[in-house]
Amino acid sequence: MARIAVVEDEAPLRTDLVEYLSACGHDVAGCADGKELDHCLDSRAIDIIILDVNLPGEGGFSIAGRLRSHSEVGIIMLTARGLNVDRVVGLEVGADVYMVKPVELRELEAQVRTLSRRMRAANSAAPSSAAHQSDFDGEPVVAPSPPTEWIYDQLIWTLISPEGKSIKLTGNERVFVSLLVTRPGEPVSRDEIFRALGKRGWDPADRSVDSMVRRLRAKGEDAFGRVLPIESVHSIGYAFAAAVGLR
Repeated sequence: MARIAVVEDEAPLRTDLVEYLSACGHDVAGCADGKELDHCLDSRAIDIIILDVNLPGEGGFSIAGRLRSHSEVGIIMLTARGLNVDRVVGLEVGADVYMVKPVELRELEAQVRTLSRRMRAANSAAPSSAAHQSDFDGEPVVAPSPPTEWIYDQLIWTLISPEGKSIKLTGNERVFVSLLVTRPGEPVSRDEIFRALGKRGWDPADRSVDSMVRRLRAKGEDAFGRVLPIESVHSIGYAFAAAVGLR
């Protein structure tokens, strides 16, 4: 179960989202704008915010950037816009997932569950709150900070986690991951992915890419013990939602 705030100024849609997610077992509060969201955050703990971009007063991009400056709360952005620049801005200001309206309620709830799992995995992997440890002479030493960047080794087709664990990619996985990591945070369209894999273009009846991504995610969870930062971007494609270096 996740504790969710739905920020949507259209009352009928807000009601639908709150009722559906509540029926799925989540603890959900509805907010009409940024001010109501602030009051909600002051009064209760929230894990994930489902945030509309076009809000009265302070817009969704501004709210997301303001929250991300001091909070690790999960952010799923909803928008009627379809321009690539808006999708990129949404991810760059700190959104974890970007979905274009109209959204499928089942897919939205699936994104909530996926984001919740990823956040729990990240929290469980966080270092101890103790800032120092003692060496054998009794002198305090500062615990080293863990690396935060993923690495993609293009020569040996290997994806390496910030903890130093790695997985070897298949040929198709290499093509797919190469597209994503060269533009981290930016959604890559299904059509571009299909063409890179040697197909004519995106065919909605062809589920081979989705199957490959499911296998890759499962392989990553087995090897890394956490969810890969490969996000599904509704109605568009996929994005690598983490800092990544190439070598």
